[in-house]
Amino acid sequence: MKWLSDYVDVDVTPREFSEAMTMSGSKVEGYEIEGEEISKVVVGKVLSIEKHPDADKLVVCQMEVGQPEPIQIVTGATNLTVGDLVPVCLDGAILPGGKKIKKGKLRGVLSQGMMCSLGELKLTKNDFPYAIEDGIFVLQEDCQIGQDIREAIGLNDTCVEFEITSNRADCLSVLGLAREAAATFQTPLHWNKPEVKSCGGDINDELNVTVENTDLCTRYMAKMVKNVKIGPSPRWMRERLRASGVRPINNLVDITNYVMLEYGQPMHAFDLRFVEDHSIHIRTAREGEVITTLEGAEHRLTPEMLVICDSKKPIGVAGVMGGEYSGIMDDTTTVVFESAMFDGASVRTTAKALGIRTESSARFEKGLDARNCEDAIMRACELVNILGCGEVVDGTIDKAYFDPTPKTVTFEPEWTNQFLGIQLTREEMVKILESLSFKVDGDQIEVPAFRIDIEHKADIAEEIARIYGYNNIPTTVIRGVAEASLTPEQQFEKKTGEILRALGCNEIATYSFISPKYYDKINLPKDSQLRESVTISNPLGEDTSVMRTTAIPSMLEVLSRNYNNRNPQAWMYEIATVYLPKGKDVQPDELNKIVIGLYGGNSDFYTLKGMVELLLDRLNIKDWDIA
Repeated sequence: MKWLSDYVDVDVTPREFSEAMTMSGSKVEGYEIEGEEISKVVVGKVLSIEKHPDADKLVVCQMEVGQPEPIQIVTGATNLTVGDLVPVCLDGAILPGGKKIKKGKLRGVLSQGMMCSLGELKLTKNDFPYAIEDGIFVLQEDCQIGQDIREAIGLNDTCVEFEITSNRADCLSVLGLAREAAATFQTPLHWNKPEVKSCGGDINDELNVTVENTDLCTRYMAKMVKNVKIGPSPRWMRERLRASGVRPINNLVDITNYVMLEYGQPMHAFDLRFVEDHSIHIRTAREGEVITTLEGAEHRLTPEMLVICDSKKPIGVAGVMGGEYSGIMDDTTTVVFESAMFDGASVRTTAKALGIRTESSARFEKGLDARNCEDAIMRACELVNILGCGEVVDGTIDKAYFDPTPKTVTFEPEWTNQFLGIQLTREEMVKILESLSFKVDGDQIEVPAFRIDIEHKADIAEEIARIYGYNNIPTTVIRGVAEASLTPEQQFEKKTGEILRALGCNEIATYSFISPKYYDKINLPKDSQLRESVTISNPLGEDTSVMRTTAIPSMLEVLSRNYNNRNPQAWMYEIATVYLPKGKDVQPDELNKIVIGLYGGNSDFYTLKGMVELLLDRLNIKDWDIA
């Protein structure tokens, strides 16, 4: 939510935000507040450190924690000095996982709390690179003694989880969701095109790019950054990546991940040292080529796969993952940013064949907007300026092979009102569409480039309806008269059930597939045609391997189960389907049979016979016989 606030001002509770976004079409699965389970953990200052009188490996610390009097904590940590600021658990504190801290004695000395490590706060060294993993978390943040630790270290953001449908790839980004929030809450969207300060030079003098397969790569952009300084990202960037479920690594790698999350455009950064002849070729793989990806695994490529290559070898799998030596290292000095548009179907089949699924491939699979490549790569360069981690070289390599003509849809307000059953004015519709970045000119609507899902006037009507509010659409009586009626067969089946229930039977429903052993259990003759069953080619098990030709075993099984469970009486019936084979590769005959079974309640053969006779009489069936 902190990241979202950069783009849109929404002053509501997380619950209100989630409900409103869901109602406007962006379904919220849930939300959680970072560090919500942490309580009574504050910033404390080490006032003194003394040796424990009865333990060589323990020390006794006096801690200032914002209370009238200091508290005493016994610890075995060796990385503390007087004046350090550390997370302190007070008596009754709760840590992640539900761990409770209470005061007590350690080797006879009172300890009124505990100092925390990174792991005890569910953090890692990636979140705070200056900290150590096997000791107390010594804070280097701008914080106050007694301050809640969640606020002091930024562990208090609200994370909202959305269910993004496959047609809304634009919402796989903070900016995309900010657009939706701005339209939902009718508030302005604060977004400006990235501004980049360059240091001179020209990327075209340093790098050559050739796109050999323009069907699978419709746009490829590159920018260069020199004099790179690799180091940790600033806290605000690390916080946002952590809240989004992405592990911070270093400033350059974090920039590419940050832009992907913010703009929805996957990016990659190449170390120019490992690009042979400073030449990049986008082509399909050659037979027998292999690549070792960033994860360290070797993959054999096939000719259908699109790859990024230098003059000698593949250095990345397009839209999936970079090669082992294409990544950023501690001694990297010159970086090439890649922002491209790859064919979604190609990326999906490649990722599936290689057994690699990444955040990048997931976005390409759903279809992206080639025009977003420019904003994304310029945003990455802007972040380089902001972080001061390099100098952006002038010029941009842009190989574009897509049609930039905006998509248009006819605007028909009257049809939309009739289609939705509402009464909005043209002006009200235009206001809704413009809040969603559509442009209306006369009877034509220019669809924003990132809305690849808009094709028809019905799509426009849906956009108007969801922002207007489905709950605001009036309820109307269905037009016309429903003339549905039961078929003679359905009427017969309905009457049969009514009669049998009136006679005291309960209806059951059993599976149509059974075990062939059931025929032996009912003493079915070995030469009976009913033993010739349809066999299921992929059964769940032997007990469900054939389609029944008689429903008697199914009825007996239900009666047996009731008797074993000490049910004193069970009168059952089923209108069961049986399957009589007609030959190989021919669909079997499917017949409905009435099966009645009962025990208890002074029932016997004559009870059952009487029920059958009454049933046949009520159904007006003549010329029957009981064998």
